[in-house]
Amino acid sequence: MSARHVVVVGAGPAGLAAARAAADAGARVTLLDAADVLGGQYWRHLPAVRPAGQEQVLHHRWGTYRALSEGLLAHPAVTVLPSAQVWSLERLDHGVRLNVLVGEPDGAGREAVPLEPDALVLATGAHDRTLPFPGWQLPGVYTAGAAQALAKGERVAVGRRVVVAGAGPFLLPVASSLLRTGARVLGVHEASRTGALARWLDRPWELLGAAGKAGELAGYVRELAAHRVPWRPGEAVVAAHGDGQVEAVTVARLDARWAPVPGTERQVAADAVAVSHGFTPRLELAIAAGCDLTPGRFVVVDAAQATSVPGVWAAGEITGIGGADAALAEGTVAGTAAAGDDLGSAAAARAVRARDRARGFAARIEAAHGIRGGWVRWLSDDTVVCRCEETTYGRVREVVDLTGSREARSVKLTSRAGLGPCQARTCGRTLQELLGDAGAAPGVDRRSLVVPVRLGDLAALPAPPTSSSDSITTTGDLP
Repeated sequence: MSARHVVVVGAGPAGLAAARAAADAGARVTLLDAADVLGGQYWRHLPAVRPAGQEQVLHHRWGTYRALSEGLLAHPAVTVLPSAQVWSLERLDHGVRLNVLVGEPDGAGREAVPLEPDALVLATGAHDRTLPFPGWQLPGVYTAGAAQALAKGERVAVGRRVVVAGAGPFLLPVASSLLRTGARVLGVHEASRTGALARWLDRPWELLGAAGKAGELAGYVRELAAHRVPWRPGEAVVAAHGDGQVEAVTVARLDARWAPVPGTERQVAADAVAVSHGFTPRLELAIAAGCDLTPGRFVVVDAAQATSVPGVWAAGEITGIGGADAALAEGTVAGTAAAGDDLGSAAAARAVRARDRARGFAARIEAAHGIRGGWVRWLSDDTVVCRCEETTYGRVREVVDLTGSREARSVKLTSRAGLGPCQARTCGRTLQELLGDAGAAPGVDRRSLVVPVRLGDLAALPAPPTSSSDSITTTGDLP
């Protein structure tokens, strides 16, 4: 009897842990990631052809990454496919088929690799969410994730004088990465006020299992203090200014609902701003597979990380934004279960306990830093909401008035918001919230093609098998 074949999509903390656990449980594993090196966004680093002498300086748990990645690359039952993009997922009577292209994302002639695994683990992670504000389309406005990626992966600072703003603990490591690449960080502006941040202290006994997080926080606080970087709760960047490039930003105090307090605005001269208001899970493959979602738009999983779809497991940020520790634990549980193990081993039991402790971290992040509705008050009618199509807030309001519809899909088709190259990855959640349609069906994440694909690559694909398949079961909005 051949070993069970487990495919893991995503090579961040959750994916690496899942692949290692599945291999240790006796499965044959294929690990896919769109990047050309392992590590995901959390362990983004310089490539092997130009390594850093002290890579661990910019990374927490670097030893864990080295052990996982080196172990997987050397494991005889593991096939690692970097630069592998899953461009679609099909549901079959007996499972799923992944359609994969391997090669440079912008290159021609990529290799087509169809996969029909016995078990699938989705560890696709999340990307930054940035709320729009006047001027956010200017060059020099970056997501905090992009600023950190450039710092970690290229040792490039996004500017000389940088403002970091938004909400969530992620702002602190971003500021640290910028400082270590030579930028001057003018301030870290956290939208949540101290009253909301006190939610971190609810049920303090639950924090005993997150002692490592406390140590990380203390390290960031010391670093910011050493560089005299002010941390200002209850403030936000509400506008960016400049002639073809960011030259200054407007910072304002916020009330408890994140509405700007009149008269508190002040301008800060800067050549870059890094902004993040949390994260949005990458749900395209989970939705294509038919996985159920929670009201908060994360993948529903059981105690073994199994989704509602037989043969599909999920781990990491697509099940809830909980950080690397939660992702590692969830990945271990998911990989073990996907390989057919009953979670009875000591390692699996430890992972279950670690996961259960870490899940409270995600709840604390949302309680303390979750987006409040008052942010809409910093928009003006000429504020761009969809940067791809340059659709403004005023245009969205006009469409709502003319059509009488607040349904996201209808407004998208009329205003073109969300119909550009990113296919609403940047503005989709924002549009839904502006329309009061946030609880609607997952239209902003439902795409037939998960990533852009060359027509030449599609034309070169072999003819699909005619076995039982209901084809691609998703529909996307096309311009």
